[in-house]
Amino acid sequence: MRAAVLVFPGSNCDRDLAEALERAGARVTMVWHKDSELPAGLDLVAIPGGFSFGDYLRCGAIAAHSPIMREVVRFAGAGGHVLGICNGFQVLTEAGLLPGALIRNAGLKFVCRTVRLRVETTATPYTCAYSEGQEIALPVAHHDGNYQADEATLDLLEAEGRVAFRYLDNPNGSARDIAGVTSANGRVLGMMPHPERAVDALTGNTDGAPLFAGLVAAMADA
Repeated sequence: MRAAVLVFPGSNCDRDLAEALERAGARVTMVWHKDSELPAGLDLVAIPGGFSFGDYLRCGAIAAHSPIMREVVRFAGAGGHVLGICNGFQVLTEAGLLPGALIRNAGLKFVCRTVRLRVETTATPYTCAYSEGQEIALPVAHHDGNYQADEATLDLLEAEGRVAFRYLDNPNGSARDIAGVTSANGRVLGMMPHPERAVDALTGNTDGAPLFAGLVAAMADA
């Protein structure tokens, strides 16, 4: 599998994300936000966490209008796979690749801790290595992770099985405890928790590793 990890001013999880993908067997290229083209032959574009452009205006709003994101939108429109984690999730909503918005945490404080999640579906390449209903633990680190959408959108996400992960101990006030959602075709995933920070036994947690292993395996089978 060939993957590109985008890098914006303020990205701070780009190397972690690249390493998590490489551990799972992917070949990774780092791509700067001012680049106007994606590498040829990509299977996945991954947008890391951090504070792109200092989170000015709204988190992810400036990054969503960077030159490379125009290509990411085209890539997704052609059926490509796109993963956005934390700030990457915010960028995906700002770019219109996922519905809803990430707003200020309900407690108005930055949250940095490990949270419990439930895997809601295995019908995506990102979740296929988990079991439906499986409980996992992943770190979060965000100030604006409160996922919100209108009731009609939330109902649609539920009806179409597009809620990928749900909080069991909601740290930010997200509607319906949503921690991650997919696009209608299941190829774009945005999530606030950080699976790339939970892939090494030396850190005490490998609950994020199946996401990357399953994704690489799904791409190989395709």
